Amino acid sequence: MTAEIAIAAAILLPLAGAAGIVLAGRWPNLRESVTLLVAVALAVTVGTLLPEVMAGGRPALMVAALLPGVAIEFEVEPLGMLFAALASVLWVVNSIYSIGYMRANKEKHQTRFYVCFAIAIAATMGIAFAGNLLTLFLFYEVLTLSTYPLVSHKGDADTVASARVYLGILLATSIGLLLPAIIWTYTATGTLQFEPGGIIDGHLQGPAVGLLLALFVFGIGKAAVMPVHRWLPAAMVAPTPVSALLHAVAVVKAGVFTVTKVILYVFGVDLLAAEPSGDWLLYMAGFTILAASIVALRQQNLKRMLAYSTIGQLSYVVLAAAVLTPLSEIGAAVHIVAHAFGKITLFFAAGAIYTASKKTELNQLAGIGARMPWTMAAFTIGALSMIGVPPTGGFVSKWFILAGAFQTDNYPALFTIILSTALNAAYFLPVVFAVWFGREAPDQKPHGEAPFPVVLALSLTALATLGFFFFNQPVLDLERQLVEPLP
Repeated sequence: MTAEIAIAAAILLPLAGAAGIVLAGRWPNLRESVTLLVAVALAVTVGTLLPEVMAGGRPALMVAALLPGVAIEFEVEPLGMLFAALASVLWVVNSIYSIGYMRANKEKHQTRFYVCFAIAIAATMGIAFAGNLLTLFLFYEVLTLSTYPLVSHKGDADTVASARVYLGILLATSIGLLLPAIIWTYTATGTLQFEPGGIIDGHLQGPAVGLLLALFVFGIGKAAVMPVHRWLPAAMVAPTPVSALLHAVAVVKAGVFTVTKVILYVFGVDLLAAEPSGDWLLYMAGFTILAASIVALRQQNLKRMLAYSTIGQLSYVVLAAAVLTPLSEIGAAVHIVAHAFGKITLFFAAGAIYTASKKTELNQLAGIGARMPWTMAAFTIGALSMIGVPPTGGFVSKWFILAGAFQTDNYPALFTIILSTALNAAYFLPVVFAVWFGREAPDQKPHGEAPFPVVLALSLTALATLGFFFFNQPVLDLERQLVEPLP
């Protein structure tokens, strides 16, 4: 398989899978077999691109040239390779989880669920491999539209209202802010290509750089930098597999991936380091981290606590990218992986708890570890990763972000990371303590673990959270290409 065919297949396979799921919709076993087979095929296809990118290659695919400097085209660079590999592998695990969750909870419209999920993954591949801003924007919008039916899955009035908040904020920010930023970039530079070192330098300077950066950052609403964050808690009305998609696999990762890619390939680290007008991003990311952590500390609903935790964790990526040092840029990429493994584990655990016991509030979880030891062990691992405790993946990414901040004595970043780590511990550790050492209410109905596919999936992601602490060198080698050219 040539690289060009692999790029096309990575986008078309999930779409073909969506068509197959529709055709197999009357037979649940066949429908879910199609989902799993396509998910595995996608992971293998994306994996075929990895050796070339690791070796310094940049496989590309031109689809159509529209204007000078404007085309629909794809190019695989280290950051996109990492994002695509992560999303494709986690789609396999999420599909296993979804089978157990959707059946156990007797969810309606399961065929529509799997179809929209596949389309969302296709859009994610398009975002990961986009070779320019126009291509990225088109697939970014497809991701928003394809996830709306997933968020509104339950169909009741409250769910639909929350889903409209989700859709409205993401479309308003992308059309009202991101699209003008892209148009401004083209009029200033004559191109929308992603180039190492950026394309803005020499075309804009002074306050215009900071303003354009603001249009991009707040236009990329999926990154959930405050105040463009309200869509994320609103999306918690979705079934747990969708929450996992939103928070770990595709949507929020598409946001912070895009912000990081814009900083690296549109503005360039050197330009932003020299332009004080872009300094605001570091402080806004720090504010988002701390404010979201404080709000999470006050939540009583498990999924809402995890939602605000996600808002804060996303801005770790933005903060790392805004520190503008080689180690911090690597840390931004590494945190995308570490957070994905840890947060998907936490949402899987929340869904397992709901499936087995119908519990959703923190004060209902005392002593549940005795009934659900596998689930709560995975939850504990995910929580420790969010805090940044070794031996979890979260420690690795925080180490690189801190090291990057130390490179330039960036005390605001150092203060933010240290304080937010304490806040993360303050809202996660009491929950961990309660589930293992709390006393269960005497009137609790007996229950055990969730169905096997659910437990299997969360066990795999918990193991990945631990494994990433020990086996992260391939990711580091790949992402060093962002800041260190190959010899």
